[in-house]
Amino acid sequence: MSIVKMKRVRLIALAEDRDALLAGLLHVGCLEVREPTDALNDPEMAALLKRDTSVAADARVRLNLLKQAVETLDRYAPSKGGGLFTPRAPIGEAELLDPAALQQAVELSETITGHAKTISTLSTRETRLEADRLALLPWENETIPLETAGTRTVSVLLGVVPAATELSELTAAVEEAAPETAITCLSSDREQHYLEILVHKSVETAALETLRRFGFSFSQLKEMTGTVSENLRRIESEQEDCRAQREAELKALEALAPKKKELQVATDRINQVIATEAVKERLLTGGAILYLEGWVPVPELPALEETLSGFDCAYETSDPAEEEYPVVPVQLKNNLITRPLNMVTEMYSLPAYDGVDPNPLMAPFFILFYGIMMADMGYGLLMMLAAVLVLRKAKPQGTMAHLFGLMGLCGISTFIMGALTGGFFGDFITKLTTIINPANPVVLPALFTPLDDTLMILIGAMCLGFVQIVTGMVISVVEKCRHGEFMDAFWEEITWFLVFLGGGLAVLGVTSIVLYVALALVVLGPVVTGKGFGRITGIFGSLYNHVTGYFGDILSYSRLMALMLAGSVIAQVFNTLGAIPGNVVVFFIISLAGNALNFALNLLGCYVHDLRLQCLEYFGKFYKDGGQPFRPLKIQTKYVEVVKE
Repeated sequence: MSIVKMKRVRLIALAEDRDALLAGLLHVGCLEVREPTDALNDPEMAALLKRDTSVAADARVRLNLLKQAVETLDRYAPSKGGGLFTPRAPIGEAELLDPAALQQAVELSETITGHAKTISTLSTRETRLEADRLALLPWENETIPLETAGTRTVSVLLGVVPAATELSELTAAVEEAAPETAITCLSSDREQHYLEILVHKSVETAALETLRRFGFSFSQLKEMTGTVSENLRRIESEQEDCRAQREAELKALEALAPKKKELQVATDRINQVIATEAVKERLLTGGAILYLEGWVPVPELPALEETLSGFDCAYETSDPAEEEYPVVPVQLKNNLITRPLNMVTEMYSLPAYDGVDPNPLMAPFFILFYGIMMADMGYGLLMMLAAVLVLRKAKPQGTMAHLFGLMGLCGISTFIMGALTGGFFGDFITKLTTIINPANPVVLPALFTPLDDTLMILIGAMCLGFVQIVTGMVISVVEKCRHGEFMDAFWEEITWFLVFLGGGLAVLGVTSIVLYVALALVVLGPVVTGKGFGRITGIFGSLYNHVTGYFGDILSYSRLMALMLAGSVIAQVFNTLGAIPGNVVVFFIISLAGNALNFALNLLGCYVHDLRLQCLEYFGKFYKDGGQPFRPLKIQTKYVEVVKE
C-alpha cells in the first residue's frame, strides 16, 4: 500500500542539446523538473550558472489568441456537435508537435480575430448611427438647414419643452413678451414637444426668458449640416453600408467555421510549448552547458535512462533524504479498481511521501457504502451504462475519466444492493404490473427491504462503520511500527483493541478479565506517557475523547441506512402517485420524472456522504496528508488523443 518511490535526478548536458533533450523528456513523460535550489544556494554554482531564457510569455499570448479565435467561431458561427462527450480525434505525436502547423493556426486565429474586431467596430458604428437617426426623427418636418442660425434680423431656434406643457399657454406668454415671435410644433411624443421658433433678434432675449419658464432647452443638433431629411437619408445609407459589411464579415467567419478543430488542436500544440518553456525557466546554464534537477518514479527510471543515453550528458540519481520528504512529489500506485478513487484523494489531499496510499484501503469501503446508500438495480444500470458509454466513446482523461470510472464501479455495487433489497426504480415493476393485472402483480424477491428491516439495516450500517474504523486503527498501528513508534501504537490503538475484544467476550459471557485488563491499560496509558499533574487529567481526557469519539464516529454510519431508506421511500412515493390514475401512460410519465429527480439527488448526495465517511471517520485514524502532486513534463491534451508512434 506504499506510495511510488521517487529518485532525485541531477543532470548536466550540453546547452546546444537543450531543445532536443526537452523534446525527449516530453516524449517519455516521467521527469518532473524542479527549481535547482541547491545550486542556487551555492555561491560558487550561482556565480557560474544563470537561469536559462524562455519564451513562455510569447507562447501564452499565442494561446490566448487561439482561444479567442475559437470563442469567436463559437459566437458567430456555432457548429453542431463537439459536445462534452465527443470522442477525441487521434493524432500522431510528431503531427501534434509540428511547429509549422502551429504557425498556420496562429495566422488563422489572427484572421478570425480581425474579422471579429471589424464586426465589433461596425456594430458600434451602427449603434451610433441609430442613435443619431432616432434623435433626428422628431425634427423630420424641419426644412431649414440645421447649420442655419437665422438671418440678419431673425434667429432660428430649435428646442424642446416637456410634454406636460400647454402649448397654447406657452405661445400666448411668448407673444405677450415678444410679439415678433413665431412658434411651430414640429412633433410631440410622450416626453417632449419639439419646437421651431423664429424670433426677431431685438426681442430674442425676452422670448428666451419666457421660454425657460416653461422648461425650454435647446436641441443637440448644432453639429450637423444640411436639412433633417438629408441627414436621415445619409444615416440610412451609412446603416445599409454597415449592415452589408457586417454580413460580409459574418459570412467570412462562417466560411472559417470548419477550421475550429484545427484551432483546438493548435491549443493542444501550444500547451506543449508552454509546458516545455516553463521547464526552461527552471534550467540553469553557463553558456556551454545546462543543469537541471528533478524527480522520477523508480519504476520509470529505466525509460528515462534510455532517453538520456542518446545525449552527451552526465546525470546521477539518489534517494531522497528524510528531511526532503515534504518536497518529494507523490504519485499513487493505480490499477483498474483504485485509479478512479484518485478524484476522492486529490479532492481531500494527497498523502505525504512517507505516508500510505489510501486508494486500495478506501476503494472497497467507498464502493460498498455508495451501493448501500443508493441500493437500486435501475439506478445501478443507469450508472453502469453511462460509465461504459462515456469511457468508450469519449475516452476522457483526468478527473472526468476518474469520475465515470468511479460511477461504473459504484453502479455495480448499487445494482447488487438493489438486487438484495428488491429495488428497481423503487417498486416500479410491482406498481406497473398492478395496473396491468391487479390480480397477479409481480414482486421482486428481496433478502431484506429498507421499510421492513430498518433496524437491522441500521445495526448493520454501524457494524460496517466499526469495521472501517478498526481497519483505520490497524493501518495506523502498522504505520507507527514501520516508523519505530510501537509504544505510541500500543497506548493509542492496541489498548483499545483489547477493550473492544474484552467487551465482546464479556457480552458473550466468555470472560470479563480481558476487559478489566484493557481498561486498566487505558487508565495506565496517560500515567505512563503524561507528565506531572497531566498524568491524572490525561486519564479523564483520554477516556472522554476516545469513548465519545468512537461512539460519534460509529453513529455517523447510520447515514448509510438513512440514505437507503430515503431513496427507497421517495421512489415508492412517485410510483404510487403515478399509479393512482390507473393509466399506464400517466404512470410512466409521473414515475420516470420522479425517479429521474430521485436519481439525480441521490447521485450527488450519496457521493457527498460517502466522501464524508472516508475523509473524516476513516482518514482521521491513519492518514498523513500534505503531499505534492507529481507533475512531470509530458504531453497533455484536451481535444486530441495522442497515438504513440
